[in-house]
Amino acid sequence: MPLPAEPSGVETRAAADRFLASPALSESTRRAYGGDVEEFCAWLDDRGTKLDAVDVRALADYVTWLGGTRRGKKLAPATINRKLAAVRSFLRHALGPDRVPEARLGPRRTRRLPDAPAGSEIEQMLAGLEGDGPVALRNRALIELVYSAGLRSAEAVGLDLGDVDFEQELVHVRRGKGGKERVVPLGEEAALWVARYLRDARPELAGGANDALFLSARGRRLDTSTLRRIVPHPHRLRHAFATHLLNGGADLRTIQELLGHSSLSTTQVYSHVDPRHLRRVYDRSHPRS
Repeated sequence: MPLPAEPSGVETRAAADRFLASPALSESTRRAYGGDVEEFCAWLDDRGTKLDAVDVRALADYVTWLGGTRRGKKLAPATINRKLAAVRSFLRHALGPDRVPEARLGPRRTRRLPDAPAGSEIEQMLAGLEGDGPVALRNRALIELVYSAGLRSAEAVGLDLGDVDFEQELVHVRRGKGGKERVVPLGEEAALWVARYLRDARPELAGGANDALFLSARGRRLDTSTLRRIVPHPHRLRHAFATHLLNGGADLRTIQELLGHSSLSTTQVYSHVDPRHLRRVYDRSHPRS
């Protein structure tokens, strides 16, 4: 008759206590990991599994258990992956990094479609920015340019005067210090409003020598918090830029270049926005459609 599995509680809990007491963990990380590690230890106890017997199969079983319905609801993929990350850190500390399988075990997160405003919403948003004075004109020019060029917030406020080339109808965009530079077209409406801003508003805002394109009321370079006060979620304009280009017939490679994405997989989320458009493109282009 086979002997029952040796209890693993004391050994496992002692290892968990040592991990959570490690000076390498910050207090916030220790609090975040505590419940997840305790849950894993309890699961091992219930199975009668010793800590040093944990392998990729055991972790896969644990992920399956986490993904089951508990207390009437299922855990979100992000929560399961968070718990698994805590357990992996615990196992690396207790068993050594060579004993922790690197296989992908957690569920993939559901890909959220970009929240892109429709063209009518963009028009309404821009119309709401109309007003008198240099600040109102600056705001309209800024938002027109963000939408026209698909700019990130930091990229927009980081623009200098020399970055807008009216003759070539281009905008030179930099990302971060020493970051990559890309060139995007300057749309007609954006060019009109930026030119008006430079002529009628910026001289009144400029408090001294400052190369920044967009200035605050005090004559300093605009910051991203001011942009968010003008438009609460400016990144939606970037999503609209990409989505409207796709719906207009632009290919993903072109959109990738214009957005400054290093990987096409980042851009491919936009291909899910309008499947009817993709079907039309396919029917028009593929020899066996």
